[in-house]
Amino acid sequence: MIAIIDYGLGNIRAFANVYKNLNIQYKVASNADDLKNVTKLILPGVGAFDYAMERVQKSGMQERIDELVLHRKIPVLGVCVGMQMMAISSEEGRLKGLGWIDGVVKKFETSALSHGTLLPHMGWNNISPTKNDKLFQYLDSGSRFYFLHSYYFDCHHYDDIIAQTDYGGLFTCAVSSGNIYGVQFHPEKSHKNGIQLLRNFGNL
Repeated sequence: MIAIIDYGLGNIRAFANVYKNLNIQYKVASNADDLKNVTKLILPGVGAFDYAMERVQKSGMQERIDELVLHRKIPVLGVCVGMQMMAISSEEGRLKGLGWIDGVVKKFETSALSHGTLLPHMGWNNISPTKNDKLFQYLDSGSRFYFLHSYYFDCHHYDDIIAQTDYGGLFTCAVSSGNIYGVQFHPEKSHKNGIQLLRNFGNL
């Protein structure tokens, strides 16, 4: 049973529709009791880092989520800000992140972007897996996904990077450490490639 964590941010209904169409069992979890008897978690997110962290903290679910991820080791997929919250901290805010993956979130330096594109990084872009991970099964290198962000995940350990994207220079667009996965792009908005990735996660 996949629990889509509803703490007030993210495209909850879009994820639910994908899993309903795939005939994969899911539930929307809005409190700690909803997280009983689940085997996977999806942590969506949109907007600012601190606001997202505050919403998680006020949801009453953070302690239970930490237990499931860090102690029971169930698979979790963070999406967009949901991925960024897995870091230690973010340049966007002052609050601590969940600290599940060793890294920090940084803002793109627009002066360093080779093609001078303004932020946010918005629209379709290719991803290039850096290793053969089950999350990308049946997806070709160069598959396109939908992005909307101005900050990126700077991993402290290269082994935690599982895919990169070029936006005036390479940045990490997907991370993994054990049972913990994160993607900067929005699979729930990425049509067939996103559906395949969410199917892959459901089948881990």
